[in-house]
Amino acid sequence: MIDYQLLTLCPVFSGISETEAEKLLKQIHFQIKKFSKDEVVVVAGERVTNLNIVISGSVRGEMIDYSGKTIKIEDVEAPKPLAAAFLFGQENKFPVTVTANEKCSILVIPVSEFLKLLQMNSQLLRNYLNSISRAQFLSQKLQFLSFKTIKGKVAYFLLQQAGDRFHSVELKNTQQQLANLFGVTRPSLARVFGEMQKDGLISISAKTVTFLNKKALNELISHA
Repeated sequence: MIDYQLLTLCPVFSGISETEAEKLLKQIHFQIKKFSKDEVVVVAGERVTNLNIVISGSVRGEMIDYSGKTIKIEDVEAPKPLAAAFLFGQENKFPVTVTANEKCSILVIPVSEFLKLLQMNSQLLRNYLNSISRAQFLSQKLQFLSFKTIKGKVAYFLLQQAGDRFHSVELKNTQQQLANLFGVTRPSLARVFGEMQKDGLISISAKTVTFLNKKALNELISHA
């Protein structure tokens, strides 16, 4: 049984009435799968063949880091979708393993059926396109977790933001936002910025970071 009032709070169904949501789902094929606490919902690397929406309970996304340690990326509570931005394209695989935090239910809509929904309702199409940008944060966070050192993460971020042509970058994120993105504490990040300035790698004025030794920054990435 689907709680359509709750479903309309899902980002994909935002702005769609309960009646319209129920009408749309009646025109396609879908399943509702139930999972017990700590049961694996999907495994990292598994192909994304369905739009999965948590409609009761919550799940967690986890990955294994370079040392074999399990790292929790984020919790996903009802009514949120799982890896919605990975439905299409050649690399449409789950970036993390998803496990139930508690007893939960997942609305499973095959990609072919979801395409029908997108064609039937322009609001739903706009919602989906907007939700894709959320994957950018997750992809960045996964990339940063592949580096062993905070300096490596910082160097990668700064060089990525500046590109090949520029030798400075203006930080648009607060230090706390960057710390969250890198998966480190704010004091640890502040200490690393201080060390990188002391080592003559960068200089910081207000929110502008200038590269003093771009070659050394690249070396930090290659050895991270």
